[in-house]
Amino acid sequence: MAFEKLSSFFGINDDEDFEEKKVDTPQPKKNYSNNEKVVSMSAASESRSAVNSKIAIYQPRVYSDAKVIAKQLLNNKAVIVNFNNVNDEQSKRIVDFLTGTIFALNGEIKRVGEKIFLCTPPKFEIDGSIPDINE
Repeated sequence: MAFEKLSSFFGINDDEDFEEKKVDTPQPKKNYSNNEKVVSMSAASESRSAVNSKIAIYQPRVYSDAKVIAKQLLNNKAVIVNFNNVNDEQSKRIVDFLTGTIFALNGEIKRVGEKIFLCTPPKFEIDGSIPDINE
């Protein structure tokens, strides 16, 4: 008896049934229609890069011109470099500088004439070779 009084005091032994009312809350309707336009990002970037692909032509006169040529490569432009106006020592230094730049960019450098080089960033592909050129 004492346990029943104590239980009823704390509300443990209530025999009353509580009924919970169910309330219908309206759920927002989800629109699953496929009206959205989806554009492939890789296709869009490829088409943009194809339009913006340019080839610059340089004829350096001093070693400091190598920096200007390297900036073109960093801007994803291919460069044709003609070394007719510099001596052999300067042309070797410039080629070394450009080779380092191209290596860092994962590009390519190819000799296309006796004193003419083609330098390309990675998005360009050089195909073929000129057999008369001594590399």
